Amino acid sequence: MLLVGDDWAEDHHDVEVQDEAGRRLGRARLPEGIAGISRLHAMIGQHVGDDDEPVEVVVGIETERGPWVQALLAAGYQVYAINPLRVARYRERHSVSGAKSDPADAHTLADMVRTDRHQLRPVAGDSDLAEAIKVVTRAHKTLIWERTRHTLRLRRALLDFFPAAVTAFDDLDAPDTLELLAAAPDPVTAAALDDEQITTALRRARRRGIPGKVAKIQEVLRTPQLAQPSVVAGAYAVTVQAQVAILTTFNTQIDMMEQQVGAHFGRHPDGEVYLSQPGLGGILGARVLAEFGDDKTRYSDAKARKNYAGTSPITKASGKKKIVLARYVHNDRLIDALGQQAFAALKASPGARAYYDQQRTRGIGHRAALRQLGNRLVGILHGCLKTGTPYDEHTAWTHHQQDQQLAA
Repeated sequence: MLLVGDDWAEDHHDVEVQDEAGRRLGRARLPEGIAGISRLHAMIGQHVGDDDEPVEVVVGIETERGPWVQALLAAGYQVYAINPLRVARYRERHSVSGAKSDPADAHTLADMVRTDRHQLRPVAGDSDLAEAIKVVTRAHKTLIWERTRHTLRLRRALLDFFPAAVTAFDDLDAPDTLELLAAAPDPVTAAALDDEQITTALRRARRRGIPGKVAKIQEVLRTPQLAQPSVVAGAYAVTVQAQVAILTTFNTQIDMMEQQVGAHFGRHPDGEVYLSQPGLGGILGARVLAEFGDDKTRYSDAKARKNYAGTSPITKASGKKKIVLARYVHNDRLIDALGQQAFAALKASPGARAYYDQQRTRGIGHRAALRQLGNRLVGILHGCLKTGTPYDEHTAWTHHQQDQQLAA
C-alpha cells in the first residue's frame, strides 16, 4: 500500500508518498493539469514492485471536486476528501508551535490516510448524471442567492432616496417592477407614469386585478415624499438602473437554469423516488439528490445519511450533565433544501403534520420541530432509496404512530 498526501492550490499540488510504515518515499511540487498528474503517476510507479501483486494507492486531499480528483479516481486510487478543519486539528496533535507549510500539510494528509483512514469518508462513486445534476442545481441556487443580494441592494438604494417605490411594488425582483423601475428610476419620472405604461408592464407579468393595482401604484408614487437634492437623486437613479439591469439578467438566467435542472433530474433513475417524497418537487428533489449523491454504498444506514445531512442532533454527555444540540457544521445547500421540504410537507403529508404538531406540543420551537421533521423525512427517504420503492404515507408513519400509542 502507498499513501499519498496532496495539498492542492489553484496552480500546483504539493504531494508526499509514504509506505505503510510512514516512511517518506518521495516529495514533489507538481503543476496542475496533465503534466502534473503524469508526474504523480510516475512517482507512484517508481515504488511499485516488479511482481504481479496489486498495490493499493490511497490519496488524502482537501477537496472532492475538479478534474484532478476525477483523474485520481479514474486511475483506480482510493481518494479521501478531508475537511480542512479536520486536517488542522490533526496537525495540532503533533505540533503545538503553529508552524505550517504546504509540504508539511501534504505530510499531514499522508499521515491521516495511513493512521485514521477508518475514520474518514472516501469520495463517493456518484454517477456522471448525478454529478451533472449537482453542477446545474448548485449553479441555479447560487443565482437565486445572488439575486437576493442584489435585490436587497436595490431596496437599500430606494429607501435612501425613493422609499415610495418600496411601498408601491410588492416584489422588487418581479418582471413588472423591474420594467417600471427601468423606465422611471426616480420619484419625478415615476410620478409621471400613466395608466397605459403601468398596465402594459402588469400584463406582461400576467398579473391579476390590474385596474386596482394600477390605481394603488399611481397613488403611492404620486404621494408627496421627502426628497434628496436633484443631483444626488440623479446619482441614485443611475445605481437603480444598474441594479435593475443586473436583476433582469438574473431572472432570465435563473429561468434557463431551472429548465436545465428539470431536464437533468428527469433522466435520473431515482427521480421518481425523490418526487414521491412529501414536500419535494422537481427543483427541491434535484437539489436533495445532488447533495446526497447516488452512490448506493455511501450511506451504511439511515443514521449515516442523517448525520451527513446535518439533521440529526449531537449529544454531549459528561458525568451527570447531558445536552442535545443541533449540528451547525453541515452542507448548507442540503440543509436548506431539507428545511424547505419539511415546511412544504406540513401540507402535503398528514403524517408529517401530526409529527410536527407532536413536537410542538412537547414545547419544542418551530425551527427545532421542522429540523426534527426533516430528520425523520431523511430516514424515510433512505428506506425508499434502499428498497427502490416510492413513498407511501401509511407505511412511512405507521411505525411512529404505533410507538405513540404504546407510549400513551
